[in-house]
Amino acid sequence: MNSEFITAIDQIAESKGIDREKLFEAIKQSIEAACKKHFGNAGSKQIIKVNINKLTGDVKVFSTKTIVEDDCVDNDLLVIGITEARLKSPFVKVGDVIDIEITPRNFGRIAAQNAKQVVIQKIKEAERQMIYEEYSVKLNDIIRGRILRREKNGYLVQLEFTEASLPIAESVPSENYESDKFLSYNRDFYLLNVKDFSKNDQKEGKSKGSAQVILSRTHPDLVKRLFEREVIEIKEGTVEIKSVSREAGSRTKIAVHSNNPKVDPVGACVGEKGYRINLVVEELCGEKIDVVRWNEDPRIFIEAALSPAKVSSVEIEQIETEHGIERNAKVLVPENVLTLAIGKGGQNVRLAAKLTGWKIDIKSE
Repeated sequence: MNSEFITAIDQIAESKGIDREKLFEAIKQSIEAACKKHFGNAGSKQIIKVNINKLTGDVKVFSTKTIVEDDCVDNDLLVIGITEARLKSPFVKVGDVIDIEITPRNFGRIAAQNAKQVVIQKIKEAERQMIYEEYSVKLNDIIRGRILRREKNGYLVQLEFTEASLPIAESVPSENYESDKFLSYNRDFYLLNVKDFSKNDQKEGKSKGSAQVILSRTHPDLVKRLFEREVIEIKEGTVEIKSVSREAGSRTKIAVHSNNPKVDPVGACVGEKGYRINLVVEELCGEKIDVVRWNEDPRIFIEAALSPAKVSSVEIEQIETEHGIERNAKVLVPENVLTLAIGKGGQNVRLAAKLTGWKIDIKSE
């Protein structure tokens, strides 16, 4: 190594936020390992020490040896005779340890090569940590990104500072991610997970090349976050989202409540001429959304959750079982709206049950 390399290390340490001392320690350990390999004794008990002058970049290699009587030298990698040792340091005695310089010729090239590899590795680690710190604070929130391409297990998404993964399980089957709508423009994604490779994920042996940021387009909270962004009353805390049930790509039900009796929570979410809800629907590629009014009375809430079907009556009962409290609701509807209340494939009643937390049994009058 040389002074120019040291200067470069200083600049990298400052720009990437890498601790300079830790960087030098890592370089030192790497060169020590290279020395053992260079001397052909990587598996021996030979003690190798490396000193790096942090100003000039000069590298010196030492072998730590135990001083023994001259006739007891059986392994010159580990021990040194007292006579030879006193040529290096006059006041040593048998039993002491001494560092003998063994720096090979032209060792600077080997040192610089290992140092470069360590620096590159540390830069990658620092960048991964920067990405973790940047995106971990945005966990469980929406984030903008653009689909780059299809991969084996999902899609690669370009974010502002990194590339992220949208797994197949978190993608909506009805959305065409290879269309201009996704390839040419940024869309909203739900930030599902951010891996910290400097901690647990590295210990578990997971690939360092794996996507660090995991996204979702199917998560129910994606809808919730979109409404929070578009509806000022939700941002201010006047309107509250109580629950969301979603079958991604098809339909969502969202229950809202107003903390101000003068503010209509459903009207606030829909917006004038449907402007606000249409922005959310457009972002979700046409997914249908039912906004219903939450009520602390489960009968009224269940009735609202089954909209657009009109309900005749709701009877509820709570049964205590060994698995906890079972909440059942029996709903009567006019015969001509039974199909509407149940929904195609049972979707309407299924979403209503998820939204309210009650098991709903629908029958016609």
